[in-house]
Amino acid sequence: MLINRKKQPGARPAHNSDKTMVSHSKKRSTKSGLPPGTLVHIGKNKIAPPCITLLDYDVNGVRESEVTTADLIDKIRLTRGIKWVNLNGLGDSGILEQIGGCFDLHRLVLEDILNTEQRSKLEDYGNYLYLVLKTFRHENKGTEEKIESNQISLVLGKNFVLSFLETDSAQFGSVRDRLHSGKGQIRQSGADFLMYCLIDAIVDGYFVILERLDEKTEILETELIARPQPSTLHSIYHLKREGVFLRKSLWPLREVISSLQRGDSPLFTRNTLLYLRDVYDHTIHIIESVESLRDLTAGMLDIYISSVSYRISTVMKVLTVITTIFMPLSLIAGIYGMNFQYLPGLGWDWGFFTVLGVMATISAGMLALFRWKKWL
Repeated sequence: MLINRKKQPGARPAHNSDKTMVSHSKKRSTKSGLPPGTLVHIGKNKIAPPCITLLDYDVNGVRESEVTTADLIDKIRLTRGIKWVNLNGLGDSGILEQIGGCFDLHRLVLEDILNTEQRSKLEDYGNYLYLVLKTFRHENKGTEEKIESNQISLVLGKNFVLSFLETDSAQFGSVRDRLHSGKGQIRQSGADFLMYCLIDAIVDGYFVILERLDEKTEILETELIARPQPSTLHSIYHLKREGVFLRKSLWPLREVISSLQRGDSPLFTRNTLLYLRDVYDHTIHIIESVESLRDLTAGMLDIYISSVSYRISTVMKVLTVITTIFMPLSLIAGIYGMNFQYLPGLGWDWGFFTVLGVMATISAGMLALFRWKKWL
């Protein structure tokens, strides 16, 4: 029995069926009052129908098949080489518990797998390692493109690797293709090399996200230089939020990969550690790129504010020049508009045209002065 059905003090009611003990709530308060190791889903509702794939390989070949919980244990016992069990969808905690029982996983590990709002981390349980990583992809939300994250949990044992994904993902398709084609040394190596390949595939996916953000940054920079609009400011803030989100998610990855490549666990051979160093270099490059994106976004905000201020100052300068030119003209028109019986030139036939000429001369003189001062 996965969850105690008795009402716990302070616990919220779990709307679960008899077969599935997974809550669809996004909040951590769902687990309030429940004992440690209780299998309750925490995070966004991205639960897909569970699908278990068992992949068994050695130097002679690869055997891959979809299995059910009924024949999972029997098929695992029949495997002869390295085992890779992949679970897409965390909608059935019973399946998760059965996989954990097959490989003797701790209840806290199963609990962490269902908690999809975690930071990247590495935990050593002696006989196996538990690793949490994040993947990202762009999704269109109406008229706005947004970065969505998914959590991937990996477990490395002596001769097996377990992967748990929130949804069906093609993230590990390249690894499967290499296994089936026999390219590289993945078949000749142990489970630790398969673990490295999965980590490397996840880290390589970050470069796709960064390239897309670079394209958006270049477009915004061009728009800022040409003619920034209020929508430009909205795009800059959206890009800034994405950068903060990536930075928060990727910073812990540096510590995780660093711990792996130091070779503290005997599950990793010396040969695989050399490859993990390369992944660590990629991680440093990714984090530096995220930091550069953060600095560029801050600079773009400054450029936008400066551009808007410059446009306002230009408009105000033109209006000030026009006002300054019309001030003496208004003075002359006001004087000759006074209701006195005698005004100089009032009875002269050319008086009106003379006053207009004086006004034109004053306007031309002031324009020439402004241009000489380089105010225009």
